[in-house]
Amino acid sequence: MAEEPDGARQDDGELARAWDALVATARRTVTDGLVVGTSGNVSVRVGDTVLVTPSGVPYDELTPDDLVAVGLDGERRAGTLRPTSELPMHLAVYRATPARAVVHTHAVHATAVSTLVPELPLIHYMAAALGGPVRVAPYATYGTERLAGNVLGALEGRAGCLLQNHGTLTYGDSLAAAYDRTAQLEWLCRVWLTASSHPRLAPALLTRDQVREVEEKLRGYGQRG
Repeated sequence: MAEEPDGARQDDGELARAWDALVATARRTVTDGLVVGTSGNVSVRVGDTVLVTPSGVPYDELTPDDLVAVGLDGERRAGTLRPTSELPMHLAVYRATPARAVVHTHAVHATAVSTLVPELPLIHYMAAALGGPVRVAPYATYGTERLAGNVLGALEGRAGCLLQNHGTLTYGDSLAAAYDRTAQLEWLCRVWLTASSHPRLAPALLTRDQVREVEEKLRGYGQRG
């Protein structure tokens, strides 16, 4: 995805509001048990600027003065703290997709599933909210370009993926949308693990055609103005 022109850079007030929303979302990942300590990271794109959580700082300690901003090329635009070590992965998603926000977690059930299968089985129709069967990106060391590339491969045609022996990544057109997809993905993984743990029965799975039908229905879901 091409960078936006310099004129698309946002003013300090807009960046400050986006930072507040980012911090609130990052704290929610801890409250909801999707990350432990400083694991996981969150970012949001404002024009051609990307705000991202800093490396190794507990989310409950972040203040407005801790804002970290980079360009799509990774060059610092604001702040003094080091950005998350997963910055290459976040930037790769912004360059290749229409993402406006990215959430990465180490959610327990999703991470467990990432060690068992190459693709999350179609246990529930809400897989449609992520674009279809959720793939597992092959393992690579955190913070590397190789991991970023593996994630992009798993995201093709999808809004989320699992990272093998690592966690989850989802994106959306807002922080709320990206976070909702993260929560949905963790729930899907928990449902599959629960159903597949029965010693004598195997869970019934949906077909790809059934999930595609739900994708069509979801396009008209919700209130209409």
